[in-house]
Amino acid sequence: MDESIRALARELIEHGVECLSSRERRVLARIASRRHAARDPRAEFEASMSMGQKAADQIARWGGSWVFVGGFATFLVLWCGWNVLTSDVFDPYPFVFLNLILSMLAAVQAPIIMMSQNRQAEIDRHEAGSDYEVNLRAELEIMELHAKIDRLTARLGDD
Repeated sequence: MDESIRALARELIEHGVECLSSRERRVLARIASRRHAARDPRAEFEASMSMGQKAADQIARWGGSWVFVGGFATFLVLWCGWNVLTSDVFDPYPFVFLNLILSMLAAVQAPIIMMSQNRQAEIDRHEAGSDYEVNLRAELEIMELHAKIDRLTARLGDD
């Protein structure tokens, strides 16, 4: 390990720390302090969510479920059936009141679903960053193992 640290130090002295990204510097700091690079960004992100964000996610989850689709299809069939087949019509064909209700539902539901999707995209970006850090650390560890094997092979060759 000392040799690989010296090699890394020589590399950093020759090229400078400025050639490294902030993420690479963070990974190197974790390696130096022997901390794990793996973490769960989803749990970190969800822990900091507000009540409104959690509610939006629940609404988006419910609005995108087959239970909602089936229930809403049943509601539409009952509404149309009632207004076509009975004499007690409260929304005659072409169902203007139903169109108003559907428009209002879409006007409210669409932004909520978009907020939830934006949050999911943010979580995905954090997860991708975490994956990159873990992969970078694994690559550095593999390089270190290769260097150790090369040193052992050289020693065995000398003996």
